[in-house]
Amino acid sequence: MSDFQHISVADTAKLLADNKVVIADIRDEGSFAAGHIDGAYHLTNGSLNSFMQQFEFDQPVVVVCYHGNSSQGAAQYLVQQGFEQVYSMDGGFESWRTQLPFVSGDSA
Repeated sequence: MSDFQHISVADTAKLLADNKVVIADIRDEGSFAAGHIDGAYHLTNGSLNSFMQQFEFDQPVVVVCYHGNSSQGAAQYLVQQGFEQVYSMDGGFESWRTQLPFVSGDSA
């Protein structure tokens, strides 16, 4: 079993545009509600089982946190659970929001 890989904001955006990846945002509820990458899955301890049932282990996953630090541990955890292609996005959501559009506010 391999470790997770690092991925840039630009490479994440390209994979997302090609519908080749799921974004797993691990930030807290308030931060996720205030703004997140369009289509991101809010991955929490409470939603982990649902996430693992919803997505196949060969589905590429990019884990996003605030600045790209916490996502590394979460990405490694997903690898240990059996996900085959897992990335930690360098710079996190804070880097994404300065470069690319995102969903702001709670649209639910």
